[in-house]
Amino acid sequence: MIWQFVSFVVFTGFVALYATWRLRKDALNTQEGYFLGGRSLSGIVIAGSLLLTNISTEHLIGMNGSAYHNGALVITWEATSAIALVLAALYFVPKYLKMGLTTIPEFLEKRFDGMTRTIIALLLIISFVATLLPIVLYTGALNIESIFEISELLDVTKTQGLWITVLIVGVIGSAYAIFGGLKMVAYTDSINGFGLLLAGLLVPLMALYAIGEGDIIDGLLTVFHHAPEKFNVISDEPSFGIGARDSILPFSVLFTGMIINQLYFWTMHQSIIQRVLGAVSLKEAQKGLLFTGVLKLLMPLIIILPGIIGYYYFGDSLYDTPDLIYPELIKKVLPFWLTGFFVAVVMGAVLSTFNSALNSAATIFSLGIYKRYINPGIADGGIVKIGRWVSFVLAVFAISVAPMVASAPDGLYQLLQQLNGIFFIPMASVILAGFLFPKVSAVGAKAGLLFGLSFYVIVNFVYCADLHFVHIWGLEFVLNIIVMHIVSLWYPRINRFVIQDVGAVSLEPWRYTDVFSFILVVVTILIYVMLGQV
Repeated sequence: MIWQFVSFVVFTGFVALYATWRLRKDALNTQEGYFLGGRSLSGIVIAGSLLLTNISTEHLIGMNGSAYHNGALVITWEATSAIALVLAALYFVPKYLKMGLTTIPEFLEKRFDGMTRTIIALLLIISFVATLLPIVLYTGALNIESIFEISELLDVTKTQGLWITVLIVGVIGSAYAIFGGLKMVAYTDSINGFGLLLAGLLVPLMALYAIGEGDIIDGLLTVFHHAPEKFNVISDEPSFGIGARDSILPFSVLFTGMIINQLYFWTMHQSIIQRVLGAVSLKEAQKGLLFTGVLKLLMPLIIILPGIIGYYYFGDSLYDTPDLIYPELIKKVLPFWLTGFFVAVVMGAVLSTFNSALNSAATIFSLGIYKRYINPGIADGGIVKIGRWVSFVLAVFAISVAPMVASAPDGLYQLLQQLNGIFFIPMASVILAGFLFPKVSAVGAKAGLLFGLSFYVIVNFVYCADLHFVHIWGLEFVLNIIVMHIVSLWYPRINRFVIQDVGAVSLEPWRYTDVFSFILVVVTILIYVMLGQV
């Protein structure tokens, strides 16, 4: 246990000290310095930060738990991300940087009006607090408690051990976000992100090495022949009618709501896009996005394959508690002296998503609500203080709620996605309409937003329609666009919107953008061609 603790402290301490040293000369008391890292982030830093902002314990635990129970069907969440990142690099981000945006709601004010910006800002903050922050903290605490056995170490109950772990992780993550701003978050994310790649790959490689008695390929073949159906990425589950609500990820949903969800997350979600908005240039932003696409295609080796290996080891003995499969596999295959380093990386993944959401929520509230409505004349130093207080309050709330999150029947990752649908699709509808449909007015946008929020809650949670929730996303998106256009006929646009270059950063594109984009799209298609009929 002592070596586990030492390796944990050494890696965690190194990350904190390195990030602090890199920020020693930065002006963190200015609006741009605190919320956008001074627009100085490079492609590598952006890629590492994007990876870890996205990948956290709801992936390590939730997706591996789902893969253990349902096989590789959940690869869709990862594989299709690469295509969305390509669209972000080619279309969305050049426009964001040209406008010099700090937040996505800023675009909505330019395109529609201030009230649309405020409504979206409030919905974003609510989505962070109600879904992402508590689940990330809970799954992180569950993983750390399962590996380190905090409850036994401190001689307390499992529930008390989870509370203690949540408190520790929450306090450290809050400190990064509150005192260091976006740049501190980005630097710690980068180190932890590449640490996650290393440690995450070690788990399946060491397991396969042991199963194959020294031959990793033989180990993989053994796992495959044990349950070949677990490797199939195309599901024939029903997506509508009887059984649709219990389906994990039918193949047909790729062509409906999945597209909209991925577009929203990778091209419009504040906690993701904020890293790109902090890029030193368009060239570095595109590098960061496309490097992230490459890393996302490697992620199934870390967040899906271990779950399938877990089925080889444990059979169906953990089917009722699939979110325990990853911690159990780690304890089985990793040598004890490596588990401390692994927990440090897992904690880094939790901290990344947690402090990223805090930083984004603070940015949106401080600049979009407080500075706009409460104190328009506030100086940079004052708005940074407000941002820090917002981060503190939200952190306290998330820490208080996290232990109350119970394991969902279909796993925590599935629960998170269903809850996200309440917010993501209506907001995606409005933002996409702002870019693609010039006739949609501010009144039409607000009508579509209100309709979308109500439609999803009623159809999925109240009426409980026999339709897979991702299909409901797709149907909702189409209806939202129709509603926006109909309302805009009665309340037409007043002013014509034109994107103007404010000169925030260099807009010279990366010369390899098209090549990387083509490769990512081809590889994504090949994944389904090669593994679709296993």
